[in-house]
Amino acid sequence: MCKLCFEYIVLNMFPLNTVLDGVTICNKIGDIDIEVEGICSNSKSIKSGIVFVAIRGENHDGHKFIAEAISHGSRAIISEELPKDISNKDITYIVVDDSSKTLGIMAANLYDNPSKKLQLIGITGTNGKTSTVHILHGIFRHLGYNVGMISTIVNKINEECFPTSYTTPPALEINKLLFDMAERGCQYCFMEVTSHGILENRIAGLHFKVGVFTNITQDHLDYHGSFEAYMKVNRRSLLDSRTMRLLSTMLMIVVVHSWLTTLKPISTHSR
Repeated sequence: MCKLCFEYIVLNMFPLNTVLDGVTICNKIGDIDIEVEGICSNSKSIKSGIVFVAIRGENHDGHKFIAEAISHGSRAIISEELPKDISNKDITYIVVDDSSKTLGIMAANLYDNPSKKLQLIGITGTNGKTSTVHILHGIFRHLGYNVGMISTIVNKINEECFPTSYTTPPALEINKLLFDMAERGCQYCFMEVTSHGILENRIAGLHFKVGVFTNITQDHLDYHGSFEAYMKVNRRSLLDSRTMRLLSTMLMIVVVHSWLTTLKPISTHSR
């Protein structure tokens, strides 16, 4: 269906406005009904017809590479401010509050919101995320369910393994994985959610059924700056979605036990 990498995805032509659903547009110059071929956040990977999303990262500011993206063939620019040169009338410029959050929403729209088509369970916390997703994946597979997993060590669809470079992948990759899981009949996906991934909006646009909070310690303060900031990010991951429930490690055991008593094994023919 498509070509995938960590920064961009190329599909058949589609109207730009179809992936902007749910995006708050602050300013717009040009036509959003144009046909585009993909979404990208790396100016060096831009090809003709690709939408460039300019993101301010820890080490690089994508706004500095808008001109490069246009020179490589981008037809639409998503950014948090207009570039100084907007003289090219063939380019559509869209200004948003947060480019990284917008990328997450666009990625979800691009794949028809696959997180709504299965039960997505996010596991966050300093320690225990990997063990928890593997245990839950194993339990639900033993019960006979089709299950996906996104984790530090490996991504899985049932028992098929896929290599991973991130604990919480970029938004485009997450939605591609969830799309493939839904297409193959997965009812559940257990996903590690890191504080880095939360802060960088990699989970923006996702719809979680349950949130598991394992614990929090003094790790990762080099990235977050303070323990208070680290706490705020972890709270945000669990409270942004109305359908998520905050679970301590002990409560998680109760919930898993509850699942085990209510879920019935299904025929092995559907595995």
